Amino acid sequence: MSDTAVVYLIPTWIDESAPQTLPAYILEIVQQCQDLFVENERTTRRFLKSLRKEIVIDSFNWYRMDEEGVETTFRQSIRSKRVIGIISEAGCPGIADPGQALVAIAQEMQVLVRPLVGPSSILLALMGSGMNGQSFTFHGYLPIDASARNQAIRALEQDSLKHQRTQLFIETPYRNNALLQALLQLLQPGTRLCIAADITAPTQFIQTKTVSDWKKQQPDLHKRPVLFLIQA
Repeated sequence: MSDTAVVYLIPTWIDESAPQTLPAYILEIVQQCQDLFVENERTTRRFLKSLRKEIVIDSFNWYRMDEEGVETTFRQSIRSKRVIGIISEAGCPGIADPGQALVAIAQEMQVLVRPLVGPSSILLALMGSGMNGQSFTFHGYLPIDASARNQAIRALEQDSLKHQRTQLFIETPYRNNALLQALLQLLQPGTRLCIAADITAPTQFIQTKTVSDWKKQQPDLHKRPVLFLIQA
């Protein structure tokens, strides 16, 4: 047993075809863990096997982050001085995913939290956009209701114009094309729009154009993982 608990935030690939986006030391850290708190056990098991086929999957204690009472279980793991891993579905735990709640508990209990290097679609999209990387906000999903969504788009553009802030947001993949149409209809012609699709995949597509230029030729984004970025 360790002298104190350690909580590792273990990144995963964004796209399964790009395992090279993860540093080699991830495997070493995973093999030190005793308890794994994961977003999806099935895909995490497949992910660990991709790191090393011989890894003994059942040597870990598995807990899903959406299980009832998981926060109590997590606190007990910390009290028992366990080596804990938090693994989300894609990218980095704690960034726009449920791992954040457990990390908050770890900080509250003042144990060592070690975030590990890995790909974040939010940061990669921002890096590739050419937009303001010093002042930006990630909003997650915009409202589903069309009226509320349109109001949100206008508000984000006004905030961007006022503060020169990059605005990032996502949509459920099967609604990407509808969101794109709304953006092209509502945003000012000179507002810059970046579409970042399939990040780290062989089909990766990151392009920034003005709204007026996007209207000339629009990509098909149906069922593709996409981040949208705007800067007025």
